[in-house]
Amino acid sequence: MANDLPPQADLPATPQGWSNWQAFRASQQEIVLPAGAVAHIPVTIRYIDMGVAQRGTVLLMHGIPTWGYLYHAVIPPLVEAGYRVLAPDLLGHGWSDRRDRFDRSFQTQAHMIVALLSALGLERVDVVGHDTGGAVALILAIEHPQVVHRLVITNSVCYDRFDDDMLDFGHPLRWQPRSVDDLVQALEDSLAAGLSNPSRLTPEFRAGIIAPWASEEGKLSLLRNASALNANQTMALVDRHGAIAAPTLVLWGMDDPWQKAADGQRLASEIPGAQFQPIEGASHWIQQDAPDQFSTALLNFFAQT
Repeated sequence: MANDLPPQADLPATPQGWSNWQAFRASQQEIVLPAGAVAHIPVTIRYIDMGVAQRGTVLLMHGIPTWGYLYHAVIPPLVEAGYRVLAPDLLGHGWSDRRDRFDRSFQTQAHMIVALLSALGLERVDVVGHDTGGAVALILAIEHPQVVHRLVITNSVCYDRFDDDMLDFGHPLRWQPRSVDDLVQALEDSLAAGLSNPSRLTPEFRAGIIAPWASEEGKLSLLRNASALNANQTMALVDRHGAIAAPTLVLWGMDDPWQKAADGQRLASEIPGAQFQPIEGASHWIQQDAPDQFSTALLNFFAQT
């Protein structure tokens, strides 16, 4: 293990100094997962690890094209409520390993999460998955149920509905010749389209989400992440949604232009005992659009199950 920040026990119980994304990044820890654990080479994962697990540990997983910073407004209330919160950057995303030398499929991301939890000595956690991180969460609940205590799926890829812009990024011959500025403009448009409340598209949120991708290295990594999007991986789970045993909440921003509420409602109907909870007036980037409602929904669900 390689840490360039203090270990979890030495960190403050509540996040401090997150006035900008740079402060959030500085709060991340780093771990190297050895060759064979996830890929044929060692891979480096960056993650937030905050709070004391008085009531358990919550794993927050982002999707594409975001990183752990997506949850910057959600982490403090969870920590203050007595949870330890783990928010990793998925492989190839954010500030985790971005080399062009490993697979970024949903299955590989799930293996990375299992390896990360094992390395941190965590056995069962409450899993929250958004966007493509929701697909990873479903794989965990189905194929690695021993690590999932409770499950929350929110505005996630769960069937074959993928954002056309993200799929377009997955065509290297189309995007590799284009400039970083072109990519940044496309991401800005996506951020705006996925928020119901324009005031929530703050300069800091925009800068924070885009920061990992605003270089040639970041651009290539995002293209590789997008090229891993594959509906076969999500459709292969459909027949097994009914095998999910963890108490499940499907939490959905109802204005989402990409991951439609009908998918969330269908998913909730296929998972035994799952609850579907809509959040009106919120869109795809629900953690930024309605952070208070999002946090409250998580805490209420955890308190009831």
